[in-house]
Amino acid sequence: MHVLLLGGTGSIGSAILEELLSHQHQVTALARSDKAAEHLRAKGAEPLPGDLTRPAEWAGAVTGVDAVIQAAAAFDTDMGAIDKSVLEAIAAAASGRDVPLRVLYTGGCWLFGETGNRVADESMPFDPLPSFAWMVENWEWLRKAPGIAPILIHPAMVYDEAGGVLHRYLDAASQGVTIEIWGSADVRWPLVHRMDLASAYRLALEKGIPGESYCVAAESGVPTGALADAIKKRAGSLAPHMILPVAEAVARHGAWAAGPALQQRMRSRKIKRELGWGPRHTDAVALLGSRPPIDQGSFGRQ
Repeated sequence: MHVLLLGGTGSIGSAILEELLSHQHQVTALARSDKAAEHLRAKGAEPLPGDLTRPAEWAGAVTGVDAVIQAAAAFDTDMGAIDKSVLEAIAAAASGRDVPLRVLYTGGCWLFGETGNRVADESMPFDPLPSFAWMVENWEWLRKAPGIAPILIHPAMVYDEAGGVLHRYLDAASQGVTIEIWGSADVRWPLVHRMDLASAYRLALEKGIPGESYCVAAESGVPTGALADAIKKRAGSLAPHMILPVAEAVARHGAWAAGPALQQRMRSRKIKRELGWGPRHTDAVALLGSRPPIDQGSFGRQ
């Protein structure tokens, strides 16, 4: 398939890019700068000059592709509006197609809110953090857009040996300073390695059913304290971790900081059963406690 990838230079997007190319898909990727274009070209993708905030300038490219993967976000105060304008521009450009445009949209585990002892899956109603409610609204809009065959991916907390969602922990441990855990060391995170997540996007691209959503978690819930301990062990850090109250974390870092403090569990029975997804990384504590850190660049939907 010929895929337009948004966010191909971020940690998640670059993993998707590698996965698609390794399975003989053709990838055109949005490039905001000459440096990004050079990087994408070196990886084997065709760069498409453009900025996420000005989708009218590049959205016409969807007339020449089979699918779009939206794995890009800046998570600033305007992100909901920017994301909506991207979807609207893509839908407008796809309106004259004979075959609906396949669009993979990225949600996330935070859209289910606090799950406690329940295990979230695709049947659980949304209860998003207020700062991420725009994702639910934009997905509902995309589901009804004419000329679009949408699929929703819900990644768990995404990590790799370089950190990903754990980058704050790794940075602190490498410097021998205190790891700051928001909320409680008993808070559980559903986890998925970035490369396993990339394979889920690829399978959804190839075999996913339009209108459906897929939760992607290799581990349903891992205590943040156990993750911090594993990272400290690898770094040889003796500094104890500290608990920062959620309200203080939000005051210091912004509304999104409530996300890592959510007590959550999530499972992936549907994508395993229907699309044959099987993660290779199923023990983050063991992986993070034994592997030296590697440099994977930036992290996030970028």
